[in-house]
Amino acid sequence: MQTIDAVFPEITLEEVFTTASGAIYQSDKESCWYIDFAGKVSRFDYRSLLKLKKAIYSIDIEALLLKNTKSADLEIVFICACDHCYVLTTLEIIAMKELLQGTFAMLELNHIIQDRLYRLAF
Repeated sequence: MQTIDAVFPEITLEEVFTTASGAIYQSDKESCWYIDFAGKVSRFDYRSLLKLKKAIYSIDIEALLLKNTKSADLEIVFICACDHCYVLTTLEIIAMKELLQGTFAMLELNHIIQDRLYRLAF
C-alpha cells in the first residue's frame, strides 16, 4: 500500500476508514475522497463513490466462489463517468466491500453525531 502523504503532500486529508487492504481519505478542500487500494490511489467525488459502492455490492461473491469453470476469478469494475477501473480478484472484492462498508458506516456515524450535537446546541 502506498503512503498517501507521499503521493499528495500538498493536500490535507482526513482518514475516514482503514483496513489491512486499503484506506479511504476525505479532502474537505477538494470535496472528494481518495481510495488507496490494490496498489493505486484514486480520486472520487461523492457520486462516483456511491457508484463504486453499488458496483462492488452488486458482485455475487458466492457465485464467483462456486463457479466450476476454469476461467480466472477476476472481476473488472468500471464506473461510468469515472476514470478509474479496478481488476479485482475474489479476495480483493471482499476486501473492497469491507472497506466501503466501513467507510459508509463512519460517514453515517459522523452524520448522527453532528445531528445530535446540533440538536443539543440549539
